[in-house]
Amino acid sequence: MTFLQKLGFWRKKERKETEAPPFLSKPWREINWGDNQRDLQYVKDYRPQTDGQQLRILLHGHIGAGKSSFINSVQSVLQGRMYTQALADKTFHDCFTKGYTTYNIQKDRDTFYPFVFNDIMGLAKDKGVQVDDIKLALKGHVKDNYRFNRDSRMSEDDPFYINHPTDNDKVHVLVCVIDANTVTCMHNEIEEKIRNIRKEATHLSIPQVAILTKIDETCPEIKEDLQNVYKVNYLKEKMEQFSVNVGIPMNCIFPVKNYDREIDLNSDVDSLILSALKHIINFGEDCINFHKSQQLRAMSYQNNNM
Repeated sequence: MTFLQKLGFWRKKERKETEAPPFLSKPWREINWGDNQRDLQYVKDYRPQTDGQQLRILLHGHIGAGKSSFINSVQSVLQGRMYTQALADKTFHDCFTKGYTTYNIQKDRDTFYPFVFNDIMGLAKDKGVQVDDIKLALKGHVKDNYRFNRDSRMSEDDPFYINHPTDNDKVHVLVCVIDANTVTCMHNEIEEKIRNIRKEATHLSIPQVAILTKIDETCPEIKEDLQNVYKVNYLKEKMEQFSVNVGIPMNCIFPVKNYDREIDLNSDVDSLILSALKHIINFGEDCINFHKSQQLRAMSYQNNNM
């Protein structure tokens, strides 16, 4: 072996020794793998403290990130079978979802779950949904079935504009859905739009959550075994990078795998979806209770000053 060959060999060896191992010594977040019944029952038992209150969850994110697929996956877990109410298209390279669509999830023959999902047109660099329209949706000004115009924001004289939104019209949790494979190569303009929307949600005291989809495509270790999701350092670094880029804390970011090619439910897929859903509901409930307390405080102040 020549000197240059030896030098190359030791440099390779040194590089391998200094590289971070693919697996962490222990999972950095615990999941109740195989104990889905407890989390499922938690979701089924959820009731807002106020009668008639509906928890509204608004999904937004880059085109093709998996917003519609996440809604379908949640419905599949709760229904106990594959469900495809929210239409999605993996071959569609433009905004497949064009309107503001509300999805109610049926609980039994006569009742629905007290939370709803809203799907909207995706974000894009120079097309897609207007950021101002998402801000209007956060405040409850957008009626169901409104079709977004990528060239102009919704006007107040539009028939789908709600002049006096109720508490049920307003959004209680904002969920940013991101393809895990695009986290480190997302266009600056998309990141800026996400930060802009997040800033408005913060101003309105609406909690924000991020869902990282397609995690099985990020590395072979997760594709081989979904339970490696919190053991693989590579995905943790992607989540940390996204947290830094848009400002969403790590404890509000949840990696999931949507149902896409499966024809039967999978326990590990369900575990991640239920974990994310449980926290989304908790954050939404906190939002509802906070705004109710603010309203009661304002009413009390007015009464005391009459």
